Amino acid sequence: MLGAVFQHKESVLLSNLTPSYKVPYYAGPNPTRVLLAIPVLEDGRVRGILAIDRTELSPFSADEEELAAQAARYCQRAIQNERVFVQLERAKAEQGKLYRAAQALGAALSEKDVLEAGVRAAREIASFDLAAVTIWDESTKLHEVCAAQSSGNEIDDLVGARFQPNTGLVSMVVRNKFPLPYRGEYDAAHQVVLTKRFPWPDMPSLLVLPLLVHDKPLGTLILGAKRKHAFGDSVRPTLEVLASHLSVSLSNARMVQKLETMATTDGLTSLLNKRAMLEAATQKVASAARFKRKLSVLITDIDHFKKVNDTYGHDVGDVVIKGLADILKKHKRTTDLVARFGGEEFVIVCEETDETGAMNLAERVREELGKTQFHAKTTAFNVTCSVGVATFDKAGKTWEELFKSADEALYLSKRGGRNRSTVWESMRVRVGNPGVASAAPSGPQLKAAKPRVA
Repeated sequence: MLGAVFQHKESVLLSNLTPSYKVPYYAGPNPTRVLLAIPVLEDGRVRGILAIDRTELSPFSADEEELAAQAARYCQRAIQNERVFVQLERAKAEQGKLYRAAQALGAALSEKDVLEAGVRAAREIASFDLAAVTIWDESTKLHEVCAAQSSGNEIDDLVGARFQPNTGLVSMVVRNKFPLPYRGEYDAAHQVVLTKRFPWPDMPSLLVLPLLVHDKPLGTLILGAKRKHAFGDSVRPTLEVLASHLSVSLSNARMVQKLETMATTDGLTSLLNKRAMLEAATQKVASAARFKRKLSVLITDIDHFKKVNDTYGHDVGDVVIKGLADILKKHKRTTDLVARFGGEEFVIVCEETDETGAMNLAERVREELGKTQFHAKTTAFNVTCSVGVATFDKAGKTWEELFKSADEALYLSKRGGRNRSTVWESMRVRVGNPGVASAAPSGPQLKAAKPRVA
């Protein structure tokens, strides 16, 4: 009976039924004698069946059949309204999730915070067991995994992994700007996610979403689940909208980071600039005073740098400046601050460093620079530097006092013949190792001790 209604999309009227007939919605013997089944149609499709029956052998009249047909149409409208209501409720819930996601992403300023907020928002929409984000670098033509999180730590060690464009899903998503796999089903035997060098957990559900900003690929959001059909049509559109929000927030966070770097970093050497050094150094000195810690300030300046520019040109002069910057980066510790203070002058602030440690650092830098060869066309040449050293709190108890003392020591290094390190020392001048002298606070009016020559 039901099959006939579905197949022909017409009403079926049965009478003189006996208990031996099988009526699907009754358990046991059939109690009815008359049955009318009417299709509930929507846009020409059967959405259900309205069944009306009687236990008495009394046929349905024409009026009753028309009344039942009207009831079927009413059922169709009620079902349609309910479906619309459910869709509205679902849309409202999805919009609420996306709204909360947009708020969280908008409040996140760093790249790390954006990624964490994006993964949290994705968990509100779909259930998954792992998530990862890759970034596409157009300049180097490389993909990089910048975040990875999994319940069993299967992919956590992939952070920082880089790979070239290939036939993997991530590369194809970036290339085509379209989510993959099509049905969200992962076949580990025939599909590669990142690259064959970086194996991916065998999970039945996988979705790789493109992160696009102004239709330009920024990277991908990868979600994986151990249960099947985790990324079906009910959640996939919402995840795609979330990926769009994540793309914009991630792009903004990277722009903020770039602006912060530009504001605090010297463009030529990638060291701190003067403004950033002044802020950080003041805090370092305050910390040293509060916790009774050792601290030293070094100022180094390239000797006869104007002559280098005049002889070989400013481009070569920039190479020399970067050369000294690289030496300072090489010898500094993680807790040390190094900044280009302007021109050819550099400042180093060393925590937990006394006079001896500071002078040792100054000598290492000075000696390595002196051994470094620079090239200008067909000519090779060497340069030297002079260094001034001041220690807390012998040479001063504030940043201004320490900097002034180190600058006075640098002046004596210059006046004493250059290519030497001078440490500021109260009320006397001390002769140190070859190439090392000490300065009194009055600085310029005293002569630095002439270094012994080995």
